[in-house]
Amino acid sequence: MKFRYALVGISFAACAAAVPATAQEKGGLDETGPYDVVAGWFKPGIEGFDQRAVAVNAEDPNRVFVGFVDRNDTRAGHPLLSADGKVIGKTVVVKDEKDLAKGDVNNIMVLNADGKVIENWSQWNAEISIPHHIVIDPYDPAHHVWVVDRFNHRILKFTNDGKQLVMKIGEKGVRGNDQNHFNDPASVNFLPDGTFFVADGYTNSRVVKFDKNGKYLTAWGTKGSGPSQFNLVHSVGIDANRRLYVADRVNNRIQIFDENGKFLDQWPNVRSVTRVVATDDGGIWVAAAGYNRFAKFDTNGKLLSYWGLFGDEPGLMDNPHQYDVDNAGNLYVADANNNRIQKFTPKKGADKAKLMGQEVKLKK
Repeated sequence: MKFRYALVGISFAACAAAVPATAQEKGGLDETGPYDVVAGWFKPGIEGFDQRAVAVNAEDPNRVFVGFVDRNDTRAGHPLLSADGKVIGKTVVVKDEKDLAKGDVNNIMVLNADGKVIENWSQWNAEISIPHHIVIDPYDPAHHVWVVDRFNHRILKFTNDGKQLVMKIGEKGVRGNDQNHFNDPASVNFLPDGTFFVADGYTNSRVVKFDKNGKYLTAWGTKGSGPSQFNLVHSVGIDANRRLYVADRVNNRIQIFDENGKFLDQWPNVRSVTRVVATDDGGIWVAAAGYNRFAKFDTNGKLLSYWGLFGDEPGLMDNPHQYDVDNAGNLYVADANNNRIQKFTPKKGADKAKLMGQEVKLKK
């Protein structure tokens, strides 16, 4: 019997020695999910940077387009950044026209892999008010850059280098709810043949469909909370089956349509959705801006994963307004009320099912 007890004791000791160190870690809220944050990544190159970040699009890791609010919308009490991205204080006053006259407006910039500004599209400052959404048509070999100019109620299409404005849809500064006008549009998305959909948006309550040349095709939606009604249309995601997932932000839901506007389904209790992206693995990722959370659903609306916490420390967020993933798997977040773009890299050994993929690219 003594021999048996001795064996048991050896067995327990061996098991204890085999317990991995990570099992003994304590605390933590998994704040950044399957990602590590690159602290202080965004380097605006401007001392006292205080513009709210509303748009981001990663053409590749060394060419990341970012968009910022230019006027009367930088709220007091948010982080004030140094030229190299460090927090040096809090914003105190809202920008006014005198501030704008100083020439310190930075609507659209392009960042490299280190978060440094390599292009500033300041030549378009007089043309654009708020670049609310910046996106490159994934089916366009010329990589034109599309900008949703919210306060001027227009959709703009630029050459990739920013030298030419090649298409305008809408009339500058003129609100409307017809085939030729918008009212505070929010975002745009594309089909392989160049057809595109505009989430129109903050004041109007509709989705508008155009052909590749900007010709009006159809629109749907009215103000309300019933099927095919909206209260702040903020984003349109398109899945592999060409279904449209529309972020009905103030109604705290996602509505699903076919590409011609036929209502198919709705997912309630998805709060304050600012962006919807369908990915190659069949996931539907959303940014719930008011709750500082990213969440993944399947195409039936089942919640699969989520992460995100409120704050202004690295990795925390205050209104993740837009986000994008580059071809290396890095995640970029327009962290609006923290006046910054954050970059997240996949953790070593991260569960791939919990990582955000790039938006699904449909077959032509």
